[in-house]
Amino acid sequence: MPLGPGVLAGRSTVAISTGSTPSGRAAQTRHGTDLLNGMNQMNGNTTFRHQNVALLGIAEVEAPVVVTSDELDAELGDVLTKLGLPTGLFQRVAGVESRRQWDTPDGFIKGSAEAGRLALEQAGVEREQIGLMINGSVSRASLEPSVAVSVHNELGLGTHTMNFDITNACLGFMNGMTMAATLIDAGQIDYAMVVAAEETTWLRENTVRHLHREGITRAEYLEEFASLTLGSGAVGAVLGRADAHPEGHRIKGGVTRAATWNHELCVGGWDGMYTDSKALMDNGVGLVMDAWTDAAQDGWDWTDMTSYVTHQVSSSHTNALVKALDLPVDRVPLSFPTLGNVGPAALPITLARQAETLQKGDSVLTIGVGSGLNAALTEIEW
Repeated sequence: MPLGPGVLAGRSTVAISTGSTPSGRAAQTRHGTDLLNGMNQMNGNTTFRHQNVALLGIAEVEAPVVVTSDELDAELGDVLTKLGLPTGLFQRVAGVESRRQWDTPDGFIKGSAEAGRLALEQAGVEREQIGLMINGSVSRASLEPSVAVSVHNELGLGTHTMNFDITNACLGFMNGMTMAATLIDAGQIDYAMVVAAEETTWLRENTVRHLHREGITRAEYLEEFASLTLGSGAVGAVLGRADAHPEGHRIKGGVTRAATWNHELCVGGWDGMYTDSKALMDNGVGLVMDAWTDAAQDGWDWTDMTSYVTHQVSSSHTNALVKALDLPVDRVPLSFPTLGNVGPAALPITLARQAETLQKGDSVLTIGVGSGLNAALTEIEW
């Protein structure tokens, strides 16, 4: 993944097939049910169940600068003309009208801290009560120290508050919630905070500059197309013991599943992000289908949830997932049309936006997918 100032990568798909794989890599399109170490009859999921954990607050902070897809088309006008590509692809193919970015290099750190503060306020929890703070973002200003230490310092959390990063492409935040919930269930802590903030300015500007190089081909342009659907933003959540907070939203548990033979379908580095978008989308949807199917063996029934909050990538990705799982479209909220793909912050931002419309007793399934590929499905009783 890119590791420059506030860079996000390794997580976007749109339904454009380049006819080749990133940097000549061989796409591997096998589903998890075909590769269970020779044990095809076993359940391929890991199932986790939480006993006494509730989501107490979840809040979003929007990055202040709007970059429209029309503006990006204007920046790329001569490239599109040279390659014989039309304008409007971001809207028509990905469904992304705009994306956001921070106005300062440390905006994503300050945004993350502010989202955490707002989540504390919602939860009615004091910062001194937080025993653990996890950052789940991809964006980072340096290899070390962790992003978590900057957010911890910005929030003024106590010396007793354990803090670290969990980075797993677009699953970092959801993995962080599972880790925090497990420690609460174990009685190690009473309250935890999970945050994620992404900064895509550096990647967007680098990608546009890179696409203007001499000799660019259509296939190379399409490999980097997904990079320009990414957006910036921040989100924070506070978790605590359900028995101490009957007003909270109980995190019941869920499943995770890996399909890591797809780890080269989307790769980010200093030079940008390169994606075989069609293969990544197909295998990502296939992975979720496998996880959904095997989850039923462990007693999970997600056929009639109040809301299905999915990772926010593109209209192509969402439509494919809705069709594959036969989900009711009106129960699948969207944020990518105006925010783009905000990486690991995208799913929880969408949940935060929907929170005020949910009623006590409503059921929510979060469906997260991260490049690599990994998936995590988590049930929350509102």
